[in-house]
Amino acid sequence: MCARASALREHRSLISLHCHAAGRLARPSHQQHQQPQTCQHHRRTLRRKLFTRHVSAALAAHQDVPTSSSNGADGGKPRVMIIGGDGYCGWATALHLSARGYTVSIVDNLVRRQYDLQLGLDTLTPIASAHQRVRTWGEVSGKHIELQIGDICDWGFLEEVFTSFKPDAVVHFGEQRSAPYSMIDRARAVYTQQNNVIGTINVMFAIKELAPECHLVKLGTMGEYGTPNIDIEEGFITINHKGRTDTLPFPKQASSFYHLSKVHDSHNIHFATKTWKLAATDLNQGIVYGVKTEETDADRRLINRFDYDGVFGTALNRFVVQAAVGHPLTVYGKGGQTRGFLDIRDTVRCIQLAIDNPADRGEMRVYNQFTEQFSVNDIAGIVQKAGSKVGLDVQIQSVPNPRVEAEEHYYNAQHTKLMSLGLEPHLLGDNIIDSLLNFAIEYKERIDKDLIKPAVNFRETGSRSATMKAAVSS
Repeated sequence: MCARASALREHRSLISLHCHAAGRLARPSHQQHQQPQTCQHHRRTLRRKLFTRHVSAALAAHQDVPTSSSNGADGGKPRVMIIGGDGYCGWATALHLSARGYTVSIVDNLVRRQYDLQLGLDTLTPIASAHQRVRTWGEVSGKHIELQIGDICDWGFLEEVFTSFKPDAVVHFGEQRSAPYSMIDRARAVYTQQNNVIGTINVMFAIKELAPECHLVKLGTMGEYGTPNIDIEEGFITINHKGRTDTLPFPKQASSFYHLSKVHDSHNIHFATKTWKLAATDLNQGIVYGVKTEETDADRRLINRFDYDGVFGTALNRFVVQAAVGHPLTVYGKGGQTRGFLDIRDTVRCIQLAIDNPADRGEMRVYNQFTEQFSVNDIAGIVQKAGSKVGLDVQIQSVPNPRVEAEEHYYNAQHTKLMSLGLEPHLLGDNIIDSLLNFAIEYKERIDKDLIKPAVNFRETGSRSATMKAAVSS
């Protein structure tokens, strides 16, 4: 924190100094009209230099220099296509990789923004357009990210971007990611399955036919496993049955049409690796929290989204926003539901580790991507404690659970493979909760209290359109 504050002070002082100097140099009347452009140029140049210096220092401090066994076709850093690069995880990953010298192309149809328009939702943090984000990154870092707008379910579009970019690795975030969204009504259940499953199949065909050496890094979810009464292994389990032994994919117990689409993805990828000898890494990710990374914090126009509503928001995000506005923390049911969690800074690092240590041709690796386990009650208690430290009176309230799930259960998932590759986790502590609370308080005027209540009841999913009541409970 001290180094960060020092860098920001240096940043402001240098900008002030250079703009003052530019003003003195521009005093002749015939040059005065150039002063604003000169100042702006100095600001961009200095911001770029200071950002580069800051990231370089962070890389050195954390030894975050990849010792990659995966190189691009020219022997340099891999060319990485990030499908869904305008989304929460995708945007942070795109900047993280670009800052570290990877050639990055974002492929996105911008549909995540359309979901908000459909349902009357909005991110707590005001995010810039995808185009402005990419332009800003270029100004701040001096690095270029390619942006391709289109739908990977459209084979013609996907074939074109694969052919033109020639990726060494594809990071696939480009799916509808909300369980409640998939349970709003029949149309959204069907859409979720079609969009997610067909999109992934198209990506596999693109790799097979257009880039057979390309490594697929696919974002899965810990929700594929459900909550079995045994330890959850990383993708596969060895079973002894009636005198015979085999290693098989770990059983799946999905709890929504969204989670089922991820299960189908995993089966399809496993099939493709065996049949076509594709190389794939399936990252079963836990619940991600946090807004800031080194890169998204470099300029306010690079800020990431923060979803707090009952459709796309996580329990942690909802609790933080509820605490900020004086609303009781709404715990679904008994609150014993336990899940894996990780910081957004660890998400981007996990993706990098997967790219730098690729799977072999014909191999499907599965990594459980999380760093800690908490129950819903644990998370509520953490937010309540953090809120009290800043003078907030945070109450906790149990509400009927809109989901169909075990509310008290055994949960112990293995997650050692990414650690063995070098992941050094950022654990959930007071600092990150304070940071999230500060975001919620800073953008308090953007909070719609009606959106933080549970509105999608899994038991009542029907064939009739439920758009009008999907986000706001009656």
